[in-house]
Amino acid sequence: MGLIKIQSFSFLFTILIITSSSLSHQHHHSRSKRHNRRNSQLNIYGPSFYTPSTTLSGEWVLLHDSIGISAMHMQLLYNNKVVIFDRTDFGASNLSLPNGKCRYNDEALPNGVDCTAHSILYDVLSNTYRPLMVQTDVWCSSGAVNSNGTLIQTGGYHAGDRKIRFFSPCNDGDDSCDWTELEQNLTVQRWYSSDHLLPDGRVIIVGGRRAFSYEFFPKNGDNNEVFDLPFLKETTDPKEENNLYPFLYILPDGNLYIFANQRSIVLDYVNNKVLKEFPVIPGEKRSYPATGSSVMLPLILNAARVPTVEVMICGGAWGGAYVNAMKGVFWRASNTCGRMRITDPDPKWVMEDMPMGRVMPDMLLLPTGDVIILNGASNGAAGWENAVDPVLNPVLYKLYEPDPDKRFLVLNPSNIPRMYHSSATLLPDGRILVGGSNPHVRYNFTGVKYPTELSVEAFSPPYLAIQYSPIRPSIIAVEGQIMGVLSYGQQFSITFTLGYPGEELMVSMVAPSFTTHSFGMNQRLLFLEIVDIKGLSMFNYKVTMFAPTSKNIAPPGYYMVFVVHQGVPSYSVWVRLK
Repeated sequence: MGLIKIQSFSFLFTILIITSSSLSHQHHHSRSKRHNRRNSQLNIYGPSFYTPSTTLSGEWVLLHDSIGISAMHMQLLYNNKVVIFDRTDFGASNLSLPNGKCRYNDEALPNGVDCTAHSILYDVLSNTYRPLMVQTDVWCSSGAVNSNGTLIQTGGYHAGDRKIRFFSPCNDGDDSCDWTELEQNLTVQRWYSSDHLLPDGRVIIVGGRRAFSYEFFPKNGDNNEVFDLPFLKETTDPKEENNLYPFLYILPDGNLYIFANQRSIVLDYVNNKVLKEFPVIPGEKRSYPATGSSVMLPLILNAARVPTVEVMICGGAWGGAYVNAMKGVFWRASNTCGRMRITDPDPKWVMEDMPMGRVMPDMLLLPTGDVIILNGASNGAAGWENAVDPVLNPVLYKLYEPDPDKRFLVLNPSNIPRMYHSSATLLPDGRILVGGSNPHVRYNFTGVKYPTELSVEAFSPPYLAIQYSPIRPSIIAVEGQIMGVLSYGQQFSITFTLGYPGEELMVSMVAPSFTTHSFGMNQRLLFLEIVDIKGLSMFNYKVTMFAPTSKNIAPPGYYMVFVVHQGVPSYSVWVRLK
């Protein structure tokens, strides 16, 4: 990695400019540590618990013992509120709708009436929530926030399988906003599909159960065309599928990377043409119900070159794990991660071993560029009653650690299992919001090993430890926005305070994810190109950088921007890129 030194007042700052060389594949893969299918049919009952190797290993805080619903889906909005929702077809939740509101189309209840909420709006700053009302079943659905900051939510089950819903953020003090369901429908049913915001502002909806196709919202005029994608049928395993909730990433050339099962392609969705297919990832299956997780690793922006794109996938299960779990035989989950630079001339998967196996993990990008892996189970597959052995410890993957043996760090455990139908998302202050877990057909709190969880927690990664307070930046202002908007390629500045300046400074821009079923849709992290930093006073500084230059690199919309100093991020500020 290259270092640029800038003298400012009496302090020496070194701005860390991360180059592609810092992402070199110094991975190792110890085959002797891997579990093969024959010796992995272990029925180990009890939580997977590891003792962290450091005292700075993160902290868990229970935010609410119950929010009345189980957090199957999460989406952070630019007003620091999180839309959380479950499903509607199991009956009543533990939270009533306000003012006598009821739904009268609930096929899951004998009388067809449901006066309980299946969605909430959680306020991050006040740690409060209020009920929301969804009209049709949002079970196992998908979503993306559009360029205006509105959540576009698609599909579900029963009467909801073709529905399109909006949730638009309220102004401060306005509690009237709620779900809106459009009269317009999707062209085909979408259950277990994935969504991604496109550079042109549309949302692409890909796949779903028995939906080997993709479509767009909004449509072009009256065109309700749906586009066949044979790749999705080819990656369907008999009796198990193992290709639902495909992993999607928009690439710097505007095309779409799609991963399902063990295979991946680049799709030119404009011309409905597969441009490239990549090598099969070794080892286990990685898509629902053999559920792993994935992130696109940070894009390092530099005007002189196109950013390198690297995908990382962790966890999953062997083919056959789902069928065997249905019989009460719980195979050991995958303990491997694969990284592949898809922009290389000859891309190859490079494998690494996690400290423990995990099926149904959640992978989130942290403001530092590191990856946190949390939630899930050690044995089994996704589905009702299909997994045992919750993994309680998060794992920090230190992306820029040169020693592969030190790249994974086991963190402090939660005491709450987060298994099937759990979720997690990054918050603006750098914490992780974690909730959900309901491996049962209905809400079940007694007489079962893993009760339905209505609680939400926050996990503070090690960078939030009080010991790091002196080196934590605090953002004062963002300069260069016009009417609250940044333009592509423009210079802008952030003024921040810092008590004890050190040697490394970065600015990261993070798109919040729509998280469900172990995949953070639309999750994206960019390290911006810094052009200047200067001291304004003893403790005040200004850093100037370029906004992303292309909609392909950063689709239009709202992003969290963090100043990261010595590996410690500030509280973020929201910017709108347009």
